[in-house]
Amino acid sequence: MRVLLVHPSALMYSEIFLRLEPLGLERVAAAARDAGHEVRVVDLQVLRHRDLRRVVHSFRPQVLGFSLNYLANIPEAIDLSRAVKQALPDCFVFFGGHSVSFVADDVLRQARGAVDAVVRGEGEPAMAPLLEAVRDGGLREVPGVVTTDGHGPAPRMLHSIDSPRPARDLMRHRRRYFIGELDPCASMEFTRGCPWDCSFCSAWTFYGRSYRKASPEAAADEMASIAEPNVFIVDDVAFIRPEHGDAIAAELERRRVRKQYYLETRADVLLRHTEVFERWARLGLRYMFLGMEALDAEGLDLFRKRVNPDDNFRALRTARRLGINVAINLIVDPAWDAERFRLVREFALSVPEIVHLTVMTPYPGTEIWHTESRRLTTRDYRLFDIQHAVVPTALPLDRFYEELVRTQSVINRKHLGLRTAFGAARVLAGRLAHGQTNFARMLWKFNGVYNPRRQLADHRRPVRYELPLPPRIPVGDRRELYIHTRSAPRSGPSARPSGG
Repeated sequence: MRVLLVHPSALMYSEIFLRLEPLGLERVAAAARDAGHEVRVVDLQVLRHRDLRRVVHSFRPQVLGFSLNYLANIPEAIDLSRAVKQALPDCFVFFGGHSVSFVADDVLRQARGAVDAVVRGEGEPAMAPLLEAVRDGGLREVPGVVTTDGHGPAPRMLHSIDSPRPARDLMRHRRRYFIGELDPCASMEFTRGCPWDCSFCSAWTFYGRSYRKASPEAAADEMASIAEPNVFIVDDVAFIRPEHGDAIAAELERRRVRKQYYLETRADVLLRHTEVFERWARLGLRYMFLGMEALDAEGLDLFRKRVNPDDNFRALRTARRLGINVAINLIVDPAWDAERFRLVREFALSVPEIVHLTVMTPYPGTEIWHTESRRLTTRDYRLFDIQHAVVPTALPLDRFYEELVRTQSVINRKHLGLRTAFGAARVLAGRLAHGQTNFARMLWKFNGVYNPRRQLADHRRPVRYELPLPPRIPVGDRRELYIHTRSAPRSGPSARPSGG
């Protein structure tokens, strides 16, 4: 069958700082192709709606799938699905991905016939049975499937993440993917899942706190096959198992693979396994995203980070010693007042690291969704992008956004302003010489994207699709939050990453 897979448009944050290749969608595409289907991919991060219409008209897909890792993209996907159904009434339309897995039934109701099914959980093991059922019948027997008639069997979880490899050849605009000055940049996965249980995160509830590793040989083979000079390692927490990181490093050294790397990890993991990060620094690890989340013990306890402020600051010193540039994430509590914003600005200017701010947002699948959702001031999917406040703010909302953008602007000028552009002239010139303009554009776009009036106006847009309120689940029974469970049936030795 002809299968078209679509990644929705970029969100606010991605308009400036990064644009990542849709790795999960590439893996799902590979699974569909391995099952014998003709597959195309449209990434609306780098293409426009008219490009999607053109592909729909020429390719005439029999099956259309949207990857929905972010709640804010759900309204766009529903509207596009309705347009495709009008053009091709017999086309089977399904949604899959991380975020939509937690709200599948409600999204189907809101789509009103524009979406035939939602696939919950990891997408690769579902693709072959889903497409077979679309062709031959038996949709209700597909693992993870949800239709207006009910739920199929529990989602399958991959137990080997070595294959299929992402169908990178289907992406026609690979040079548009970047993160910071790593331009162009591919993405790759060494592990999947997270054993921690932070209250603001849904990775552990999606995967049922499971943790799986690619074999070092398969990881090194895939890395060697990537054409880009830069790679973002997308693991939720890199190098939890130091022997695994060492084994992949050894394979890359043996193959003489040299790239620049960006990864995410935790302060306690960096401190416990400094030697493996030091080895990777010699291999080309240049950037590290460190989720500090809060500067004080009270904030860290609130988010159940299971780390203390002293460890966070020791980790920063360790990364500096290793020559790794760090991007820190801090979660903005809507309860912050002007004084707290001022203190954060002072901190951001006092350290050499890049500081990112994300607004505390109760997402379906997180523990705080069940504790904070009754306080929501809006249920507009589009505002659930970690850049808008969706629960009451201590400051008036307009003042909150003024302080937020002011703080982000101070940080931006420190790292991405005119002075930085001159300081990074060599890097900038090198990118431009190779026709790479993503990093250059990033330096000038901040004021056009981050604007308190724009963010406030976003709250006044007409709302067509609203998040459902969660059922009352006792937070103490965390297994009720899981999409996957450890007892899920195996899908065989050759399968791989998530449905989005």
